[in-house]
Amino acid sequence: MADLRIDSRMKVKTLKANFKKAFGASLRVYTTATCKAKADDEATLGSLMTSGAKGGEQTFGSNLRVGNFEKKLTEMYGIGVQVANPADTKLSDNDITLAAAGKE
Repeated sequence: MADLRIDSRMKVKTLKANFKKAFGASLRVYTTATCKAKADDEATLGSLMTSGAKGGEQTFGSNLRVGNFEKKLTEMYGIGVQVANPADTKLSDNDITLAAAGKE
């Protein structure tokens, strides 16, 4: 079972690459919780954080549901993320696990 560790110093491109390696699915990262503008790959999660966001470090397991993972990242950093299938052509259902998203 794969795990993904995320912290505020991580760059967006590193987060996306580590997510793909850990779970097989694609990750879309946005600058706001409403997912309006894509985040710059060179930006750190800490630099994207909104006021009121907790920040910090967390480890996520492959049995976590997609919707819960997306919600947790919004709470931690104030950013929006969306999990997509491995080819990044469609968004994953919020009720499946991260591991299942990598097999869509």
